Amino acid sequence: MGPVDPVRLTLDQLRELRDDIAPQAARRSRASIRRRVERWRSRAFFIAQCALAAGVAWAFARYVVGHKQPFFAPVAAMVCLGFSFGQRLRRVAEVMVGVAVGVGVGDLFVKAFGTGVAQLVFVIALAMSVAVLLGAGNLMTTQAGVQAAIVTTLLPNPNAGFSRWQDAALGGLVALAAATIAPAAAIRRPRQQAAGVLSELAEILNETADGLRSRDEEAVTDALRRARASESRLDDLRSAAEEGVAVVRLSPFRRRHRGRVQEIADLVVPLDRAIRNTRVLVRRCAVSVWRDEGMPAEYPMLLERLADGTRLIGESLFEPAADVAAHRVLGELGRRTADLPLPAGLSAVVVLGQLRSTIIDLLELTGTSYDDARKLVPLRLDGLDEK
Repeated sequence: MGPVDPVRLTLDQLRELRDDIAPQAARRSRASIRRRVERWRSRAFFIAQCALAAGVAWAFARYVVGHKQPFFAPVAAMVCLGFSFGQRLRRVAEVMVGVAVGVGVGDLFVKAFGTGVAQLVFVIALAMSVAVLLGAGNLMTTQAGVQAAIVTTLLPNPNAGFSRWQDAALGGLVALAAATIAPAAAIRRPRQQAAGVLSELAEILNETADGLRSRDEEAVTDALRRARASESRLDDLRSAAEEGVAVVRLSPFRRRHRGRVQEIADLVVPLDRAIRNTRVLVRRCAVSVWRDEGMPAEYPMLLERLADGTRLIGESLFEPAADVAAHRVLGELGRRTADLPLPAGLSAVVVLGQLRSTIIDLLELTGTSYDDARKLVPLRLDGLDEK
């Protein structure tokens, strides 16, 4: 549909415009819903852990310690776990101390001086100063100030004694126990994150292949946008892997999983290289479509086979048998790229080179050493090497 004057749109033009916009809106809506569901799934254990820890902390403070309104016990448990998604155990301990300091200082100050604007300003400064003197970082210091402000303004009670401080400390201890005893998310999450990155990479390659085959500018532009956004997924994986390694190293209940978690952490570097090479590959495919440059007819099929190998690697994280299939698909593709004639256009040459480099990166994800991976992608007689 060509440019139209919005003031003089005919009924047929309006229908044509609607038919153009509706499929795009539907695709974006489905993609948005899928991302939101995936985000919820990745956090489902974390949500359940926070809820259960809050319930346990409240029940313990209410029925074991005997406090009638143990508000700070579930709050401290949730705050500690909520700020511990990366570098989990250290942050749980740090926030726990910050919450306890804030509540303790606030309680003592309210008991001695009451509440008011001047008292609020002073107690926040005092709580944060105490936290700093205890060697706290920014997170612990901020939590000390926040909890002191809550005690001074929302819940001032000069007769509370040390019960609220005890509740805050108890909630933090429950959170620390939950992070140590039941850190299943730290073991499962890196694998889920890695599978998600590989699945997204496969979809990007398939979308690029479709756009290249049909010379669809919108498709290749969208693929390039997704390729550029994939870096954030890798950052999430890197954070999850670091957390997983820390948990299995410190938790006596999860040390038997150390080898499996380390295997996932070892995927980060070659996967980072694969994403970078894929980004360049997709960009050159997009440039070839934008500039109407020629591209060998076989290249879309090569990209689809690369996507197949990528998807199989993702499946192998849960089904080890898929690892063999991924290795076979990528090995065959690597040998095929050595036999292809050197293309004429710059974009096609870059795509071929990046394709070969990405194959090597993905082969490393199957457990193949770098030297063995290079052997599976033979040297070309024309001098176009993969690295």
